[in-house]
Amino acid sequence: MSGPDAGGVLVLGGSGFVGREVCAALAVRGERVLSVARGPQDGAASGVRTIRLDLGSDGAGPALARLLDAERPHTVVNCVGSIWGRTDAEMAPAIVAPTLRLLAALGRAAVRPRLVHLGSVLEYGPVPTGTTAREPARPDTAYGRAKLASTEAVLAAQAAGDVDALVLRVANVAGPGTPAVSLLGQVAARLAAGAPGTGPVRVELSPLRAHRDYVDVRDVADAVVRATDPDVPAAGAVVDIGRGEAVPVRELVDLLIAVSGVRAQVTERGTPGAADWMCVDPAPARDLLGWHPRHSLEDAVRAHWEAHRAAAHRVREAQEAGASAVPA
Repeated sequence: MSGPDAGGVLVLGGSGFVGREVCAALAVRGERVLSVARGPQDGAASGVRTIRLDLGSDGAGPALARLLDAERPHTVVNCVGSIWGRTDAEMAPAIVAPTLRLLAALGRAAVRPRLVHLGSVLEYGPVPTGTTAREPARPDTAYGRAKLASTEAVLAAQAAGDVDALVLRVANVAGPGTPAVSLLGQVAARLAAGAPGTGPVRVELSPLRAHRDYVDVRDVADAVVRATDPDVPAAGAVVDIGRGEAVPVRELVDLLIAVSGVRAQVTERGTPGAADWMCVDPAPARDLLGWHPRHSLEDAVRAHWEAHRAAAHRVREAQEAGASAVPA
């Protein structure tokens, strides 16, 4: 551990898609960063320390309180709660329970750091086409309900005077490290099977009727960094982080195909569902944090493709090295 006056930022869920980028951005800023995650963190950014702690386990609360007392961070960032790869039944144990354990640990610890909690725009539920998301939140998915329950727990703790908290409700996120199970991750995997000048690669998808507000993960990390600034008031504010424009997801898929240079034929199969619209108002984030998105959607998609292609190349090299090491 780092001693009684270490300070710095503790990032929970630091190995995730958003958490990794948050850790890297904080380290670049010069912060002492400790990334907490339940699994190994081999890809942690330079200067980021790591520790394994499963906030889903019953004993995590006391262990986290001891960690807080040892590290004495000035800020805790809660990035726990990814939507990817979980069933509806797994959402509350994976999202709500860790947040409640965090709040209990903060109440038990001798230090009182700022809490920056990452929520999701899916907490809002359906948003009428052509409008921006706004309260009251009425989520209609298990993930949205779990994220809202976590946000409400944080706001209740703030109202009770137990924590100093700020909630960032994050829109759909793209960029380097986009999860393989996401729409863009699945399309990138299909495109990686082809090569520039060949094809066409066939990409079959469900009907793409949604319009979503996408923001680059690096811009999300920048918003988090700004939220750790002690000059920014942490008074239970809920601030949306997005570009403020609803983009057709088919347009995003076409953009990914274009930046890949791979010929592709997209086929939408299945029965189209209801139109899905999400757009947030970025003005409060600008006013409170001085934040605005710096990366275009093309930046985000290009960075995703380049990172995916580089990762696929590393996997192929490892497989070839392993095959060559097998005696003939």
